Amino acid sequence: MASRAALILSGGNAKRFQIEGQPWLDKALAPLDGKPLLLHVINNLKNTVDEIVVCVNDQQRVSIYRKLIEEYGIGNVEFVVDQRDSQVKGPLLAIVSGLAAVDANYCLIVPTDMPFLNSKVADYLIEACVGYQTAVPMWPDGTVETLLMAVERKTCLETAQTLLELNKANADAMLRAAESIHFVSPLKEIYRFDPELQSFVNINSQEDFTSLKTRSTAGLVRDDVCFNRGELPVIQLHQLREAQKLLDESRCYEVQNTLATLAIGFEAKSNYFWAAVSEEKLAEAQLGRGKKAIAKQTYIRAAENYAKEATIYEVKGCATLAARARSDRAFCENKIGV
Repeated sequence: MASRAALILSGGNAKRFQIEGQPWLDKALAPLDGKPLLLHVINNLKNTVDEIVVCVNDQQRVSIYRKLIEEYGIGNVEFVVDQRDSQVKGPLLAIVSGLAAVDANYCLIVPTDMPFLNSKVADYLIEACVGYQTAVPMWPDGTVETLLMAVERKTCLETAQTLLELNKANADAMLRAAESIHFVSPLKEIYRFDPELQSFVNINSQEDFTSLKTRSTAGLVRDDVCFNRGELPVIQLHQLREAQKLLDESRCYEVQNTLATLAIGFEAKSNYFWAAVSEEKLAEAQLGRGKKAIAKQTYIRAAENYAKEATIYEVKGCATLAARARSDRAFCENKIGV
């Protein structure tokens, strides 16, 4: 049996959870039925995975959480602090830090504010990832649970690290960048394990403690949806990362051929996300050399590729990813006036 790990994301600022005029509250420590949220998540997962890692953004949280876990007599929990050399913050940084800290074949990524996640649902998501780079719940209206997913660790780490270095830091970028995705309908197998779908309750605000709402089941997408974009060679991800380093050093001329070649190759394989990302970086290089007219054309091509990406998701009913692709298209269109 392939090894499994759970990465619990517990390093956010929880802005919506705060009470105006009051000291900052750590949501992971907020009590629910007499126990902190973090402990609920750990207890729900401890018999489903081989190891649990709590991902945090500073050492102080490690000390507080470790003491808490010891008080409750819970073992087999490790901690990882976000990489300190990254200019990007947020959940993707925590995910990369967590993936790099474990050796498991598959990882379940879970936010600390999902205290009712059913262990059988967690197990099913990991099983649904076999044969795919990632498996993630998608609701009938096309809403995707972007912070609850199972991933094949090794390939996903390469992808996520590349996104981080390219400053494409939205959590849903991991899905758009993946070689293959299994969008799992909560209304199929998951419904058998959790008919009230309480696994998907998020505690985002103080009010959520008194109104434990799950997602709406209204919508047209009732079945699983699968994508397979074909293999994404690691060497191409490394080339993108190296190109970004050269851009950061203002060595714009040196990266143009690499980025242009990558963009052409990605587009030929209908991998429109990576084609558009490559073109965005190419346009940055062209601007760095003062080639505004050429950069304008490159941004146009990037916008066109994001539009193609959005269309693919729209056809499959993936509203969350379609909206994000359209947003990136709009960004490139706004850059056309550079």
